[in-house]
Amino acid sequence: MCRLAAYLGAPVPLGRFLFDPPHGLPKQAWAPQELRYARLNADGFGIGWYGDDARPLTYINPAPIWTDPNLPHLGRALRSPLWIGSVRSATDGNPVSHANTQPFGDSTLLFDHNGFIEDFHAGLRARLCAELRPAFLADIRGNTESEYLFALLRQILADDATLPLERALARLAARVDAWNDGVALLNILVSDGERICALRHAVADPCPSLYYSTDDELFPDGQLIASERLTESDYWQVVPEHRILVLDRDQPPELVEL
Repeated sequence: MCRLAAYLGAPVPLGRFLFDPPHGLPKQAWAPQELRYARLNADGFGIGWYGDDARPLTYINPAPIWTDPNLPHLGRALRSPLWIGSVRSATDGNPVSHANTQPFGDSTLLFDHNGFIEDFHAGLRARLCAELRPAFLADIRGNTESEYLFALLRQILADDATLPLERALARLAARVDAWNDGVALLNILVSDGERICALRHAVADPCPSLYYSTDDELFPDGQLIASERLTESDYWQVVPEHRILVLDRDQPPELVEL
């Protein structure tokens, strides 16, 4: 389990995204308010954004976010119109390591997952290994269900180059629904650099919390997604269960049914 957050809009410093919100990711690491199955998110953190070449960049650390002395400096130095971040609480069987720390990225996508799949290593993992082609399986460096889900999403998109990102996410959810027998918590953020899609979904258990805002006073020119409200603004809205939220710089937020 973890806590997620994302920003899309006019460029802002990393520090604005991370440190300025009163209930930002650093606070949610040690004092989460809506986290189930854990009390802290102290097993690492990561930040994702896009460089001038439009390729994803990440900064990950398997240590607690409050222990990293580089973050205040990066907060002043880095500026981007898109940020994705998370703080991690490792689930059983998934060690704390760089390879298991999100967000994950490839040449175009950033991916961050909050949740878990029950008995993943004894169950769904074998099915995913059978379904994934060698090129996608070979890219997996860690052992979390999150990275396997990212590999499956990449394969779904590779199989249909015209498929919108939100429909690829819907197909991913449908396959997990069909292949998995136990609990699956699937709150996922994914971006192609232009849009951010946020899935809120679960099987055999309540969906983890997820919110969005387009009118926050701290981010007047941007849109936000977060596992827990980052600010005390009244404009935060709940992402409905079993829906995909699509944020686009040039369009109002869209909610898509699975």
